Amino acid sequence: MGNFTVIDEEFVCENCGAKVKKLGYSCRNHCPECLHSKHVDINPGDRAETCHGMLEPIGLETNSKKGYVIVFRCKKCGSIRRNKVADDDNMDLVINLSVAK
Repeated sequence: MGNFTVIDEEFVCENCGAKVKKLGYSCRNHCPECLHSKHVDINPGDRAETCHGMLEPIGLETNSKKGYVIVFRCKKCGSIRRNKVADDDNMDLVINLSVAK
């Protein structure tokens, strides 16, 4: 895994339109309202990915170091990405990700 570039910025979610505030204690990666993200990084925070597709939350994993981790699949290129659940994420949606489909 490459270097982690710290970028914690506000954005408007391209999936649901929510105005997303900075996380404040780490880097904001996805919308806390709908859990969608955007495929912009090759390595965390580098903004070097050219795909720019929407990352859809498709599952939930547990990690001994990070706790709960959302699994995303890019709707454009199919890449799989992962990111830690944030404190202000919609927990109903996070729980729904944990249910076997």
